[in-house]
Amino acid sequence: MPRNSSSKRLPRMTEAEYLLAEETSTVRHEYVDGYLFEMTGATDAHNVICGNLFFVIYGHLEGSSCRAYINDMKVKIESAKSYYYPDIMVSCEQFEAKSVFKNAPVLLIEVLSPSTSQVDRREKLMAYGRVESVCEYLVVYQDRQRVELYCKDKNSDWELTVFSGTEDLVVKSLPCGEMLLSFSTIYKGYNPPLRVKEDEYSYYAIY
Repeated sequence: MPRNSSSKRLPRMTEAEYLLAEETSTVRHEYVDGYLFEMTGATDAHNVICGNLFFVIYGHLEGSSCRAYINDMKVKIESAKSYYYPDIMVSCEQFEAKSVFKNAPVLLIEVLSPSTSQVDRREKLMAYGRVESVCEYLVVYQDRQRVELYCKDKNSDWELTVFSGTEDLVVKSLPCGEMLLSFSTIYKGYNPPLRVKEDEYSYYAIY
C-alpha cells in the first residue's frame, strides 16, 4: 500500500504508543524510528497485481507451515526500530491469532507506486536486508512488465536480478520448495507495456 509522501510527518511516538494508536486508527501508518508516515489508497493496477501474487503464493504454500499475508500485516525491523506494511509477505513463524506484526519473514514483495518507489528501492531495501530471516525481496512495477529480484548472498548482501516480460522468475526462499512466477500470472487481467521511456517515468529512477 502506498505511503503518502506529501503528508506531514506526525509527532514522534514510542513503539508501544504506535501499536496502540494503530489498533483504532482509520488510516494506516508505517513507523520509522519513532516517526509515523501515513499510508494512502492504491490504484486498480496495484490491487490487481497484489491479488495475482497473493493467489499463486497462497496456493503454493498450501499444506506447509508458512503463511502469506497481503497489505494489512506489519513486519517489525528490530534493528531499525521500524514497522512496515509490505504488499505481500511470507512468514513461517508460529501462528498467533492476535499478532499484528511478524518478526521473521522469508519473502517480502512491494509493488511500486509513484509515491513509494524511492522508499521501496532504498529505505525498505536496506531495512529488509537487516532482517536475518529474509532471503528474497521482490520489487514489482505497475507501469511496465518488470520485476527486480533481490537475493541475499552468503555474506547477506543483496544481489539484484532484473526480469522483463519475456522471462519467468523463480522464487527460491520458500521452505516448501521453489516457486515459478510467470509474467502472465503477475499481470493477469492487466497488460502494461514491456518497456517505457525512462524519461516519462523518472519517478521510478534512483538518483
